[in-house]
Amino acid sequence: MKNGLKKLTVCGLMTAVCLILGYLEHLLPFSLIIPLPGIKLGLSNIALLVVLLMYGPAYAYGVTALKCGLSALLFGSVTSLAFSLTGGLLAMTAMWLLTLTFKEKLSVFGVSVAGAVMHNVGQLSAASVIMGSAAVFSYLPLLATAGTVTGLVTAAVASRTLHLLGYEKDAVLS
Repeated sequence: MKNGLKKLTVCGLMTAVCLILGYLEHLLPFSLIIPLPGIKLGLSNIALLVVLLMYGPAYAYGVTALKCGLSALLFGSVTSLAFSLTGGLLAMTAMWLLTLTFKEKLSVFGVSVAGAVMHNVGQLSAASVIMGSAAVFSYLPLLATAGTVTGLVTAAVASRTLHLLGYEKDAVLS
């Protein structure tokens, strides 16, 4: 029972970390560096990746759903919730399946990049439904390139965080 309470407490803290990082990212003038819509660092994904690798998919999906819902409630709208949930849940599913399938061969970096790119696919899917057009997918190569770069940055910080938290499987997911 103590272990379950610890996991729940850490997940609550990680949800708060997600919200704080998401808000800080909103304040950063990242669009001045890369002036393209929809591209951001995805700092809150650091905490999501840590939860997935330390506690597994059930906790990670819970933190993802809470992060998406609370972010939309505090800083966004129904539309932002649709984008956030489709991107977040698709990314989490991809990362979970990769950790399940390629445990011994895939690093935190591969999992993170796949999650970042799938997050973009999810957001474009939501945009396609909202706009009633598949033309938005023409933006995917650009978003996937940005997602690869931001996924690598997220993975570097998540890997270091996992190490500091005593999770020794951060180099390879064995």
